[in-house]
Amino acid sequence: MESAMVARVFRRLLSHQTCSRLRFHHPPPFRLSPVVLRRYQNRSSAPGREDGHDPDFWQQRTDILPPDKTEEFAKYPMVTATMLRSRRDRPKKVKMLARDFIEDSLYNPNYGYFSKQVVIFNPGEPFQFNNIRDDLDFISLLGKRYTQFEDALDEKALNDTRQLWHTPTELFRPYYGEAIARYLVTNYKIAHHPFHDLIIYELGAGNGTLMLNILDYIRECHPDVYERTQFKVIEISSALAARQASQLTSSASWKGHARHVEIINKSVFDWNIYVSAPCYFLALEVFDNFAHDTIRYDHFTEEPHQGMVLIDKFGDFYEFYSKQIDPVADRYLRTRHAAHRKPFKHPLSGNRLIRNFKAKLPLAPNLTVPEYIPTRLMQFFEMLREYFPQHQLVTSDFNDLPERISGFGSPVVQTRFQRRTVPVTTPYVRLQILPFFRNQKNGRLGGNNPQVQQGYFDILFPVDFAVMEDVYQAITGKLTRVMSHEEFLKRWAFVEETRTMSGENPMLSWYKNASVMLGVT
Repeated sequence: MESAMVARVFRRLLSHQTCSRLRFHHPPPFRLSPVVLRRYQNRSSAPGREDGHDPDFWQQRTDILPPDKTEEFAKYPMVTATMLRSRRDRPKKVKMLARDFIEDSLYNPNYGYFSKQVVIFNPGEPFQFNNIRDDLDFISLLGKRYTQFEDALDEKALNDTRQLWHTPTELFRPYYGEAIARYLVTNYKIAHHPFHDLIIYELGAGNGTLMLNILDYIRECHPDVYERTQFKVIEISSALAARQASQLTSSASWKGHARHVEIINKSVFDWNIYVSAPCYFLALEVFDNFAHDTIRYDHFTEEPHQGMVLIDKFGDFYEFYSKQIDPVADRYLRTRHAAHRKPFKHPLSGNRLIRNFKAKLPLAPNLTVPEYIPTRLMQFFEMLREYFPQHQLVTSDFNDLPERISGFGSPVVQTRFQRRTVPVTTPYVRLQILPFFRNQKNGRLGGNNPQVQQGYFDILFPVDFAVMEDVYQAITGKLTRVMSHEEFLKRWAFVEETRTMSGENPMLSWYKNASVMLGVT
């Protein structure tokens, strides 16, 4: 029933700005209003209690009178994202760690966000920045190309839940890719030429644009190096891997790169081949989508509790927290504690007396706000150490994100519906209001009654480069340096090529919240 209440909800929903400029573009996006106060209910009891309640597990309370799912938690099997890869339908009546829920939502081959939903914007012909008046003129031109791009997609197949976003590689091609190429060739000639080939691995290559821009530059400017160049893509998404392969045959010029390229369609976490040769490992805007674990701490004992997600028979989500920390999360906490050189923010930061006083106030939660820890990133570093001992890492990512959900190191969680961005306040969402949202063009119900759940959300984490650098060095034993995105481009790009007539430079100014970490040989 399309009630006035639903209409009010969506008027409220579509009246706030969000952070979609990170990945989405016009029309202007929107945000949801905050959820009610979260409270935790202690479900502990003495061991052996007949009701089956386990003193080591706590259920998060997000509503005034939420259903008690403790019995289901005791009965449902524990699964992992790896176990769910072969499932064609979203799981029910299971429980899993938070990192497995996030990884399954983003990367499941049959319903994951990157596997089935993502479309990466291609602006067509490269922008001629020297002929663009100023930054605002570029924004206007980009908005028009966005509309044209999506209109063309809708002519083939109308999709209200299309997840469309852009990358700096696409917006500033070929100049952005050429900057990366200059860095790679310069360091290769200093450290490895002529004794080794130039071997480049790219993790998550999107449309394949960066790969092509790098190879174009090397072929044109360093033909001797080009003959010894091997470019290998590790791509978890079958759809994107096919897109990358098709790019190589889309023009006569790019067909020549085929003998230098290998596209490996698998998860990097399944890698099992030892690579002894020196190589460069590119990971640009990849770490922000690595799965994280959630940790909350007891205010008084400071004991950590690890987050888990229960999915009931209706497909609804419930958070539980356990005192039993699994080996991966425990290893990260111990590594971070041993490796960090500077203080970092976490739920136990600040004055302990004030924190304990606030915890004793009426209605105060008995666990801290969550901390999101990058356990998958740690496992990636361990994989590099084990299988790529002579790698040199080149990574760029967001060091901060606006409009994040509550918590330390917390993500932005957002989906896209009818070309509008809808952010939410938790990664555990099954939004059932969307079927009532009418298509404004023809008044019909949009889509086929979509439910925004696993696979429809981009879960995007900021990267704490200071902590990441310490953890990376502790695991791999390699030296690194961190710089701003702008500083890297000023050093390696021909910035005059992306300067507008007013002197503004979008390639330098648009990613102020991004940093770059480079391996040092």
